[in-house]
Amino acid sequence: MIGYTCVGTNDLDKAVQFYGELFSLLNAKPFFKSDRGVGWGVSPDKPMFSVMKPFDGQVATIGNGSMVAIAATNPEQVQSLHAKALALGAQDEGAPGARGGKFYGAYFRDLDGNKLAVFCMTA
Repeated sequence: MIGYTCVGTNDLDKAVQFYGELFSLLNAKPFFKSDRGVGWGVSPDKPMFSVMKPFDGQVATIGNGSMVAIAATNPEQVQSLHAKALALGAQDEGAPGARGGKFYGAYFRDLDGNKLAVFCMTA
């Protein structure tokens, strides 16, 4: 159902470096590049995550209550992605752990303050 997601940035070079390194842990690669942004995915037929400078030329701002969730394959990958994000300068918004039922997740804010989750479903 979801084709792609997009978060805004005020420093495209830093954002591309951050997400390029982070998404390398998922074997994602850029499928879209322009002077305004980059989009990563694991294959052309799967949803893509993109970071863009706003089309209207205004300052990118974070959405109150907005969050993008990145699917991981297991708790170890959730932990690795969360740790990598923090090592790249992200702000911790919730350490990896079980969050009720079979949901295992972690939360962080990227360099522009956008909130992201990394999660998997456990057995």
